[in-house]
Amino acid sequence: MGVPHIESNQLYSQLDKKKNVYQTTFFNRSFLIACLCSSLLLGIILFAIVYFIGKTGIHVFHAVSFKEFFFSLKWEPYDNHFGAASFIIGTLSLTALTLLFTVPISLSIAIFNTQFAPAWLRNILSLSLDILVGIPSIVYGYIGLTLLVPFLRDLFHTSLGSGLLSASLVLTLMCIPTVVKISEDSFMAVPADLKEASYALGSTHIQMIRRVLIPTASSGVTTAIILGMARAIGETMAVVMVIGNTAQLAKSLFMPTSVLTSNIVMEILNVDYHSTWNYALYMMAFILLCISLILIVIIRNLRKKGA
Repeated sequence: MGVPHIESNQLYSQLDKKKNVYQTTFFNRSFLIACLCSSLLLGIILFAIVYFIGKTGIHVFHAVSFKEFFFSLKWEPYDNHFGAASFIIGTLSLTALTLLFTVPISLSIAIFNTQFAPAWLRNILSLSLDILVGIPSIVYGYIGLTLLVPFLRDLFHTSLGSGLLSASLVLTLMCIPTVVKISEDSFMAVPADLKEASYALGSTHIQMIRRVLIPTASSGVTTAIILGMARAIGETMAVVMVIGNTAQLAKSLFMPTSVLTSNIVMEILNVDYHSTWNYALYMMAFILLCISLILIVIIRNLRKKGA
């Protein structure tokens, strides 16, 4: 009487195992399909954004020549003049000036935080950087408009404090946390054996930093700088509030000007969708998108070399 009972138990056990295997296989395949669909959806959305902005922006060349759009400084939409050169030059100038301030300050903070600061001070600096990252950009812009611009106006005895200098200082404060955090990770990833070998050869701590730490972490530091540059190029609200928003090429640091992002956000709501003006703004957005894609490609290549 006991044998059939044992055989039935074995049969139920085998059925349970098959059921568990089937359920595991089903969930694994479902998870794989979900991941694949998410990846495909992300790619489709990215392609759709690039295609839509590029397709809309390219219509500007039906009414405006390529030479006029990219090389003319005359932006007078009401008179059908759509020269975007001043905005492109302004964007590049603002980015370069921001990096000029950001890079030495950020690298100094990252080196101090990883090589010299005691643990309690390192924690305070890290917390401060995290808080700076979380502050909305419009708050930076408002502080720049109400405090920084009047301060620069009084300091340099100029009639206007708005311009490239005030915008670059605001962007510097916004970019520093990003560059510092990534640079710190790069410095911390340098193998201890390299540092000890440098000390064994008679290097001082400063010499080790200059000759071993920074060169070894150069790819990560470069990535941090490029990411900071990408944020400086793409920032909008903070720049709008302190740069002056005038469609002209800045001949001084205190001359009101405009960049690609600020000009788009100031004018996009006032134009007809099927107008040359709107197409010109979309082409500006496409230029920003292309710059961002180029920076991403550079970062990926740097990571491969750094690996």
